[in-house]
Amino acid sequence: MMTDTAVTDTTHGDPVDTIMGEITAALAGLDRSAIRAMAELTMRDGRVFVTGEGRSGFMARAFAMRLMHLGTQAYFVGDTCTPAVAPGDVVVAVSGSGTTAATVRTMKAARANRCETAAVTSDPSSELATLADLVLHVPGATKHRRKGEPVTGQPLSSLFDQCVHIALDAVCLTIADSRRIDNETAVRAHANTE
Repeated sequence: MMTDTAVTDTTHGDPVDTIMGEITAALAGLDRSAIRAMAELTMRDGRVFVTGEGRSGFMARAFAMRLMHLGTQAYFVGDTCTPAVAPGDVVVAVSGSGTTAATVRTMKAARANRCETAAVTSDPSSELATLADLVLHVPGATKHRRKGEPVTGQPLSSLFDQCVHIALDAVCLTIADSRRIDNETAVRAHANTE
């Protein structure tokens, strides 16, 4: 049985400083041209479908919502109101390892339906990445701690998740700038039934 105890572990020092330092170090290796390429891909006429499982799925879902706020017809794969994909649609798949079975299956289905595809992953040589037309390599550590991943004191894929969130927000900021969407404009697209 767990009991309440004071937190005294100082292994990592200040946790906020630790996390910010890890994110800064990891994102130093982020290819800024890939951010622009992802923005251009998702700004094309047509629909954008975003997919991912688990924690990557939460990051993917947040990206789909932000795209909607910026005027894109966006869906999260697996939601009950998600329509069928069609040629010309864009499918963005998020997986730290690039091997998540359901995410890879979705990417294969997207390719079979002649969609344009993008992978967001820490492993640019993964199966997911090889299936994609565009790869946004986010150099964050995953739960697998594979060779070449940044060092992190955080458990599981926290560093990858944090870096994906920032990288995809950079994509959204690029879109907002390109479309001249400010906060007031985005608020008009925000849900008003809450």
